[in-house]
Amino acid sequence: MYLLGIDVGTSSIKVAVVDVNTQKSVVAVQFPEDEAEIKSVQSGWAEQAPMDWWHNVQQAILKVNSLNLFDPKEIKAIGIAYQMHGLVVVDKNQEVLRDSIIWCDSRAVELGEQAFDAIGHEQSLASLLNSPGNFTASKLAWVKNNEPAIYEKIDKVMLPGDFIAMKLTGEITTSISALSEGVFWDFKKDEISADVMNYYGFAADLIPQVQPLFSSHGHLKEGVAKLLGLTAGTPVAYKSGDQPNNALSLNVLKPGEVAATAGTSGVIYGVSDELTYDQQSRVNTFAHVTYSAEHKHTGVLLCINGTGSMYRWAKHTFAPYLSYPELNLIAAQAPIGSKGLRVFPFGNGAERMLNNKFTGAQLTGIDLNTHGQAEIFRAVQESIAFAFRYGLDIMRENGMNPKVIRAGKANLFLSEVFAQTFVDVTGVPVELYENDGSVGAALGAGIGAGIFKNTEDAFTQHKVLNYLEPKNTQAYEPIYQDWKEILIRQLNG
Repeated sequence: MYLLGIDVGTSSIKVAVVDVNTQKSVVAVQFPEDEAEIKSVQSGWAEQAPMDWWHNVQQAILKVNSLNLFDPKEIKAIGIAYQMHGLVVVDKNQEVLRDSIIWCDSRAVELGEQAFDAIGHEQSLASLLNSPGNFTASKLAWVKNNEPAIYEKIDKVMLPGDFIAMKLTGEITTSISALSEGVFWDFKKDEISADVMNYYGFAADLIPQVQPLFSSHGHLKEGVAKLLGLTAGTPVAYKSGDQPNNALSLNVLKPGEVAATAGTSGVIYGVSDELTYDQQSRVNTFAHVTYSAEHKHTGVLLCINGTGSMYRWAKHTFAPYLSYPELNLIAAQAPIGSKGLRVFPFGNGAERMLNNKFTGAQLTGIDLNTHGQAEIFRAVQESIAFAFRYGLDIMRENGMNPKVIRAGKANLFLSEVFAQTFVDVTGVPVELYENDGSVGAALGAGIGAGIFKNTEDAFTQHKVLNYLEPKNTQAYEPIYQDWKEILIRQLNG
């Protein structure tokens, strides 16, 4: 018996097939092999075409089936993880009306700030646990204000994972967790926020049917099943934003447990049993996958837009023909502190932890006689770790004090330089696991379909691969403080 997990990422679609008995991936693929395009027709804008996601999902499933490592007819449930906060709008015929305004798009910042003022800061934070900010609701308001002809045709508003589930099943649903990440959810009243809907003038029927996160979100249509070699009627039994899903895949489900990821964006995500919020909305609180009326588990999320995207830029600019493993080896040749070279990885849209400011990415202190590839690549990795520390200190201000952080041995955590720097700079040990968003989505589907008895039953085979402890904290502290001082001057300039 198998489970299918789909991860709708910014860079590509990942698909994994998981054996229920071993809870391990039998096979996993991604499509396309190259990183998917982000359309940016203006500075600070970022869009992708939902139909491209759908095409890539189909190609990924066909690709994984073609390897003949399992019987596709034995897939019993499908789960979906997806890039958070994106806006997808469709008409009554389920036709896409415009490209998706994705998570790192900054165009709605001002609208969110106006809503924050109008609703009231304390009311927003106490009920929404966030400022409306640059989230999905504010993106929808931008469409309403700037593209009224499109807005008038909207039948339903969705997040990226909801769209893929719709294409698979023909049904449109959402969940409390999804609504909270769009800042549509009132945590005090446990209902869709009247404050947000009324302020922006949204009709209630734009919101899809609300379903429990672990439940049926529709069944695979016959035509789609035939096209993909799957069984008609297979349930889509789980949908989650990528960061709550990453936490699930790391078995971070209980209050006090903390996960991290360093992919296109960088995230620290801690589970709480309190309706907590940051007064400046620099870190954000959403409903976790285990949120319920009885157990109000929330996820406190620090997001840094420009982590893997910063490293990708450095690779393409300074060493386009080298692989990431080769870059990591080169970075290890430079000393701690990269001989004074400082990098600020904030070039991928407005950063919430910097109060929604867009500073742009910067390299400073370049010495043309001293700095080469090794210093550049190490400085980029160090700067990303510094950005994590800066954000973690904000989380600490809000009562999140992790004793250990769990992360998947993937993306930047594959680099020994980055992984150890992260541990040294934050001062927090890291447990590395074999994990993947698509595997987490598959396990989530098993929970939602009742194949696993509960969340604990889905992680009986969960094992630590590596445990990293701080080694160079004293060496890094003055370097981090120097980096932070430069950043503060930039923010106040």
